[in-house]
Amino acid sequence: MSREHEWVDEEAGPVVRPYAVTRGRTRPAAKALSTGLDMLATVSLTGRPAPPKAELGVQHRRLLGCLVQHARPVAEVAAELDLPVAVVRVLLGDLLDYGLVAVKAPRSKAATPSESLLREVINGLRAL
Repeated sequence: MSREHEWVDEEAGPVVRPYAVTRGRTRPAAKALSTGLDMLATVSLTGRPAPPKAELGVQHRRLLGCLVQHARPVAEVAAELDLPVAVVRVLLGDLLDYGLVAVKAPRSKAATPSESLLREVINGLRAL
């Protein structure tokens, strides 16, 4: 295989490394980390216009496009964009800094139903 074809996948097209999408960054900005950008956090658009200083790349715009219809969890956005969650977190950190998205932390474990309650619901559904 020649070096020229090393960077192309016949089905997917040109291969771009995840760190190239994030310009070499592996962590979101400090503001994003304090907001709690875990996989289950829900992200929504704020409706604000992009500030003049905003450097929005193609992936930033794709991410914003995923959120136009409704808010989504970080993991779902990553799946929709076919990007690693770590990359999506960095991109979301940028958008959070620009004020273009809002992040709602996932519910605490105390607010989630117990395993026994979930089993009762499943058994009830099976009985139907």
